[in-house]
Amino acid sequence: MEQCRPERYLGPCQVIRISPAPHAINTSFNNRRQAVLGRNRRILPEDLQVPLRAERVLFATGTYPDPTVFNEDFAALSPELIHRLHAEGVGLVGIDTPSIDLFQSKDLPAHGACLEHDIRILEGLTLAGIPEGIHELIALPLRLAGFDASPVRAVPRTY
Repeated sequence: MEQCRPERYLGPCQVIRISPAPHAINTSFNNRRQAVLGRNRRILPEDLQVPLRAERVLFATGTYPDPTVFNEDFAALSPELIHRLHAEGVGLVGIDTPSIDLFQSKDLPAHGACLEHDIRILEGLTLAGIPEGIHELIALPLRLAGFDASPVRAVPRTY
């Protein structure tokens, strides 16, 4: 983190609320509950309902609503989505869950895709009261020697 460029964490960002995709909805109760809540599934490129307009994108899934109560079925990002974000010039992704990968994931494919494309990651964001759209992101990491991550206080400010 000591060599991290702070400008990657500072500037315009786009907050995107993820709704369940029509292709994810199933008629059985358990699958319908997962689709309606967007829980325990990876967000795919086709789940994006708005065009990308910033090089920093924050995903509001609503699947981890209370950080004081851990739930294992939060939504995550798919590696396919990470590849698309990279192709469209995104250099930082954030999400309102503990990880960009599913809880039970062992190989961490979303993290691997971000590493492959040099995309920075913000996890555990509180986005409940932040409207969709373009904001200014301020999320400067600490310059920690020998670490590959740092706590930040992320503030998406409305223009």
